[in-house]
Amino acid sequence: MKLKSYLALTTVAATSSIVIVVTTAIFFLLQNSHQKGIEARGLELARVIAHDPTVIQAVHAKNKNKIYSLQNYIEDIRTRTDASFIVVVDKNAMRLSHPDPNRVGKHFIGKDIYKALEQGKEYSSVASGSLGKAIRNFSPVFLNDKVIGAICIGYLSEKTSDLLLQQYGHIGTLLGIVYLLGIGTIIAFVFKIKRTFLEYEPEFIVNKFREHEMVLDSIRDAIIAVDSNMNIATINNSAIKMLSMGILDRYDYVNHPLSRYSTPLSHLVLANQGVFHQGDFHIGKLKYKANVYPIQTSKGLLGHAIVFFANLDQSELEREVTYLKNYTELLRSKTHEYSNKLNVISGMLQIEKYDEAIDFIQLETDRYQSVIRNIVLSITDSAVAGLLLAKFNKASEIGVKYTIDVDTRLSSYEKNISEKLVTMLGNLIDNALLASWQNRENDEPEIHIYLSDRSNHVIFEIQDSGAGVPEDICEHILEFGVSSKLHDEQSGIGLYLVKQLVDYFQGSIDWERTEQNTTLFSIYLDKKEMARYD
Repeated sequence: MKLKSYLALTTVAATSSIVIVVTTAIFFLLQNSHQKGIEARGLELARVIAHDPTVIQAVHAKNKNKIYSLQNYIEDIRTRTDASFIVVVDKNAMRLSHPDPNRVGKHFIGKDIYKALEQGKEYSSVASGSLGKAIRNFSPVFLNDKVIGAICIGYLSEKTSDLLLQQYGHIGTLLGIVYLLGIGTIIAFVFKIKRTFLEYEPEFIVNKFREHEMVLDSIRDAIIAVDSNMNIATINNSAIKMLSMGILDRYDYVNHPLSRYSTPLSHLVLANQGVFHQGDFHIGKLKYKANVYPIQTSKGLLGHAIVFFANLDQSELEREVTYLKNYTELLRSKTHEYSNKLNVISGMLQIEKYDEAIDFIQLETDRYQSVIRNIVLSITDSAVAGLLLAKFNKASEIGVKYTIDVDTRLSSYEKNISEKLVTMLGNLIDNALLASWQNRENDEPEIHIYLSDRSNHVIFEIQDSGAGVPEDICEHILEFGVSSKLHDEQSGIGLYLVKQLVDYFQGSIDWERTEQNTTLFSIYLDKKEMARYD
């Protein structure tokens, strides 16, 4: 079924159901209200007649078998009201009046009269009598505080039904008009959707949207589309990798200002709005070339499409290849190191040196126990706890003293937040380990970690015994490609990623050289801002 047909049918069905329910409710309430009104009016009239001295004297005379005259008096009252009948009975339920004179003196039809005669109560009921089904209202007649008779005021159902039908007709006409207006609105709505979707079905639109994303992501050049307010509307995977190394998702960028992720690129777009232009910009030390295309519509400038790519010369490419080779060798050496330890254990077991194998394993594991115990007791977030343990292993391998503050406390967070906390903390600890190890000839290599979320903020403090940040790059240390590492290890990515995530949570990152000649990096994140990204 097409969307417009589905919407039309479901909306008509929903509107019809609502109209039927509302109509039924109105008719029920109207009928109930009408009956309550008749009962109240009838009881009031019956009460007045029951206190009429002429009626009381006539009923008393009838009970004494004396002569009485009441028929004309009661009928005169009835003709001046809307009651269908007014019947006066004595204590034996014998009629003293009736619209049909031939029924005077006969017994009242219906057992509902006896509550008034025997208990002296006022009440209403619906019952059938000599004139047909009616709403009957009863009031006892008292003399010297004794019940001597009763009054019955009746309204025939046929008469009340005629009155209700008149009101139903007016209400039905009004509801019909409302229903027709609703149908007309539905038709207009369906045609509006039809024009808006250009006759396409939702499935077709969704498939086109997915194809659009797949085409963008298949292009190796980075592509970003921004609206007229310089907020990111679309971004492909290549652009995500260049701006944040892929640590953020596509929807972390959408609807956020471009300047939040690259101020130089934002300035390049703003330099010549509305016209195609090219230019160079930097992310840290890396140089990029960008082509900026204006997106023009009949309503004016809609935004810009930006295509950019790394602008590397031959020497820069060679340096990148050298760095990758060195990193590969480092991984290979670590693999050999762990293989050697496994071979030692295997050899001991093969020559049946079980005690020595146990001692070797125990030697490797004892040093983990205190750190593991501290991590388990203070860190609830399993991802962060696993990271801290992994970094402890790395520190032990390179001979760096690894200390977690005894006052450390960190709760568990949603996966989306926890992954970003791990990225920030992991990069800071890696930098601290390398800095302290490189300065091992001047100071004992050591790093100190403090984590806390007791207050309204999440606080990370990583302190190391390294030589500190060189003065020539201290103002740019958080930019992409800027690093204090050795030339063959140069990266400049870690702190840039940390800064990107800190900005993502609208937090702050600071660093300082302490009085103890250590370098301290601190991150402050507001829990309220973090909660928005759960």
